[in-house]
Amino acid sequence: MGDAALSQEMRVEIDCDACTGHGRCYDLAPNVFAEDERGYGQVRDSVLRPKLMQEVRSAILNCPERAIRLHKVVPEHK
Repeated sequence: MGDAALSQEMRVEIDCDACTGHGRCYDLAPNVFAEDERGYGQVRDSVLRPKLMQEVRSAILNCPERAIRLHKVVPEHK
């Protein structure tokens, strides 16, 4: 996740099969992740604003299960 990632629109997701509900994602990146009714992380808005990338990086690096994924948004061609 270098500076090139910051220049493109990015999307974040949580692998629900891998997540065990430690809650580090929503503790470290509350503007990106929220807690669901069972205490598991959920994504508030999958398309990230560039100013939230530092929060997301922290959540990714601190997720014990490595359940958070970051992807480049590929523009649709019409």
